[in-house]
Amino acid sequence: MEQVRIVDPDGTPVGSASRARMRAEGLWHACAVIVVRSVDGERLYVHRRTDTKDVYPGLYDPTCGGVVAAGETPDECAARELAEELGVRAVPEFRFRTTFTDGTIRYVAHVYDVRSDGPFSHQPEEVAWGGWMALEEVRAKADDPDWPVVPDGRVLVKGWFTWVSG
Repeated sequence: MEQVRIVDPDGTPVGSASRARMRAEGLWHACAVIVVRSVDGERLYVHRRTDTKDVYPGLYDPTCGGVVAAGETPDECAARELAEELGVRAVPEFRFRTTFTDGTIRYVAHVYDVRSDGPFSHQPEEVAWGGWMALEEVRAKADDPDWPVVPDGRVLVKGWFTWVSG
């Protein structure tokens, strides 16, 4: 049974729990989130989650990433998730940390970015489709309440845009 890093709202590790328990009890946990930007800096890689995902199925996501496992650092998680979800073997660069809450989904996000033009190899259990979108298109869509995007991806990519332009 997969164990995940449980944290307090400040991000301090306080133990571990099964993924099922973390979801059922709405425990604070740590996540690594990666924005994938093209080498020329003009595009972001966006994907659509599979319809079988346990959280936010079938929605678009301008980030990739996942839950930090017990005994894993956020840096290790970011590299692992990037390789697992998109097939990209690279070292994402840490940019900022923030929190995200949506009902019982509560986590401390360690936000990274990486420059890569692929090639991409999607994890079939996680990614139904993926492709490039212009930076400005993603910025506009993140502000569009009708875009069917994961709520955390919307918030975190908006934070990334603030970071990158600030």
